[in-house]
Amino acid sequence: MKKSVKAMRKSTWSFILNATMTLCMSAIIGIGFLIKYTLLSGQDRKEVYGQNVELYFLNMDRHQWGTIHLYLSFVLIGLLIMHVFLHWKVVTAVYKKIIKVQFTKRIVALSFAIIYAFLVLIPFFIIPKVEPIKKGKGRQVTLVTDFNNSLNYFCLVN
Repeated sequence: MKKSVKAMRKSTWSFILNATMTLCMSAIIGIGFLIKYTLLSGQDRKEVYGQNVELYFLNMDRHQWGTIHLYLSFVLIGLLIMHVFLHWKVVTAVYKKIIKVQFTKRIVALSFAIIYAFLVLIPFFIIPKVEPIKKGKGRQVTLVTDFNNSLNYFCLVN
């Protein structure tokens, strides 16, 4: 009887955790769309509204929504850590079942850890290229307009 009560508690916690993660991810996605497509950046605001205006939703501008977006991502990271902790036995069992050779298990785990550390830590070591804004020009480069130059920089395109 005690085992079924413990299992029920674990499944209840798992459900609550998964539901909370889903809501958090949905909010992160929604706020990202809000920032990108509704609370437009300076150049886009000027194109849409004919002048550089301030845009607000619920009395917050795109930068304030960006802060909420960031804080929700920290909450999601915490929830994901709890999720992995709660399901650790399942993770290790599936990992052992998928990869049979011990050496391969270690290589895959080490590779995953290195890639994870790189993706999480690299933003703290990037030094941006700094260029002065030419008077009257404003910000001219966007991800879309400078994508080919970025690819050339990383030697992906000739």
